[in-house]
Amino acid sequence: MSSSASTTAPAAVVRAQAPRGEAGRDAGEQTGTLLVEQPLHAADVPWQVVVWNDPVNLMSYVAWVFRRHFGLDAPTAEQRMMQVHTDGRATLADGNREVMERHAEAMHEYGLWATVERAPR
Repeated sequence: MSSSASTTAPAAVVRAQAPRGEAGRDAGEQTGTLLVEQPLHAADVPWQVVVWNDPVNLMSYVAWVFRRHFGLDAPTAEQRMMQVHTDGRATLADGNREVMERHAEAMHEYGLWATVERAPR
């Protein structure tokens, strides 16, 4: 799942107070905020593992994989399995890209369809 093309990390927006200005200004007057964009480090960009519905694996097997690999309790694993079955996909984990790629690779080893995608912000 690694890509040879480099991607630019999105920028984080940081709010900072604008300078107060002249000493004669009314203390209650608002000066507004200044938006400063700072690039995120690649490790700070969130990614997620998405498991997709497939016509091959039994629902009980999919729930078992979720319990075994992700350490989910039985009701949570069943709920995620039903989400995969009814919605066609479910997000199982989120974090940095390398860890999510390892989870997706593990899902492939179990015979499940999984992808890594950037998490919504």
